[in-house]
Amino acid sequence: MSAFATLTSPVGMIGVVSDGAAITRVAWRSTPPEGSIVFSDPAAEPLLAEALAQLRAYFAGALRRFDLPVDLGDQTVATRAVLTALHETVGHGETITYGGLAARSGTEVPARGIGSIMGANPVPLIVPCHRVVAGDGLGGYSGGDAGHGLETKRWLLEHEGALPTSLF
Repeated sequence: MSAFATLTSPVGMIGVVSDGAAITRVAWRSTPPEGSIVFSDPAAEPLLAEALAQLRAYFAGALRRFDLPVDLGDQTVATRAVLTALHETVGHGETITYGGLAARSGTEVPARGIGSIMGANPVPLIVPCHRVVAGDGLGGYSGGDAGHGLETKRWLLEHEGALPTSLF
């Protein structure tokens, strides 16, 4: 059984799922996944409450690294290696290219495949797939409210100081 709660953020409504031992899902949604228990008072589930507190601190500019257990779910060895390399080696305010992450992960995954792995990341923000960029620009982003992926990615990177604030 999993617990679900939401957080209103500058980049939309974020839903967080915990199984009590780890954070299993972070998504831009306000409806719980099937089988989840919705907590109107997340304090009843300590890990969920901690995840929401850390996300609030991140958006307030007071947290630079999440300290939460995550469960990536069923993944291939290569996918797990790529997401782990991202989580452990690309810090707040930094970016890495798709090709750079492929090399850093020690896998044979081509840069294009890295993009697919980023799109399937079950815990964005905590495992910061927004920090992975194309060699010639932002690349893609499947996070954020529908139709606002790149806008969300830009906001997150500006918030972290990895991009200069947009003038427009």
